Amino acid sequence: MWSRGTGRYALVVLALWLLVALVSLFWTPRPLLATDGYHVWAVPSADHWLGTDGTGADVLSWLMAGSHTNLVIALLTVVCSGALGLLLVGLMVARSSALASVSVAVVDALISIPTVLIALLLAVPFGASAAVVVGACSIAYGLNLARVARPAALLAARSQYVESARADGASGLYVLVRHIVPNITPVLAVQLSMSAGTSVLAEAGLTYLGVGVGAGVPSWGHSLATSVKLINVFPLTVLWPGLIVTLVVVALNLFGDALRDAADPVANPALRAGVRGESADAMPDTLQAARPSLRSGIASADSPLVAHGTKEIVDER
Repeated sequence: MWSRGTGRYALVVLALWLLVALVSLFWTPRPLLATDGYHVWAVPSADHWLGTDGTGADVLSWLMAGSHTNLVIALLTVVCSGALGLLLVGLMVARSSALASVSVAVVDALISIPTVLIALLLAVPFGASAAVVVGACSIAYGLNLARVARPAALLAARSQYVESARADGASGLYVLVRHIVPNITPVLAVQLSMSAGTSVLAEAGLTYLGVGVGAGVPSWGHSLATSVKLINVFPLTVLWPGLIVTLVVVALNLFGDALRDAADPVANPALRAGVRGESADAMPDTLQAARPSLRSGIASADSPLVAHGTKEIVDER
């Protein structure tokens, strides 16, 4: 990942985000509740490095504290949406055709519901909180993850080694964890990183609408919501949180792409060459002779793509 420029950018930005979030737990330039009535909407200075907002609070301090809130929201969204997505993937590729068909229909129906509408529905009984943001994002992104990962998971579920595992009495959970998830790891990496980035944007939008993080909780969305009304008069107070959100979201999306390129043999020639070199001695002579004709996107010797391509070569010979 470090060999690519996009990967270096993503790692640096994410490392700084994590560092600031940890530091903000113990130190901020100014106490969050401290206000300076004589310096309201102040421009950046030695006392307030990024200026102050409409209450005289230090903008940098609130942004540092907000980095911790947004980091927790992003991590919880990744965990919850990943768990929901994998559960739905397991149902969508189940051996029971009726269960799989019903699961696909339900996902296709629910995936059309916007994240904002889900958040509004959750905010009615629970009120505005970070939990509403996490819940709405987890449901929406979990459904999207299941829909995107289903083709690759279905290909793996129909492979011969999965059928052999099921014939040996392997449970559906074992097949999902041991065989299906490793084959959809590149898809998971991209989708989960996008979920983390989109959750940062969703937090800002939902907080602006009043159903996100509460008024007393520091977050980047809170900083945007409190200053966007006077953007024409004091643009700097909107610039800083908007710039941070943009940098972090771009970094998360690039991190997913870099992680996919590092783990996917189709996109990583070095990894593909290593897998080929390790499996060369174990291949039969006929397959070694036909090996140059195999597609360069082979992931492993027991991949469903390998099984399909090998069968075609044997049939042709």
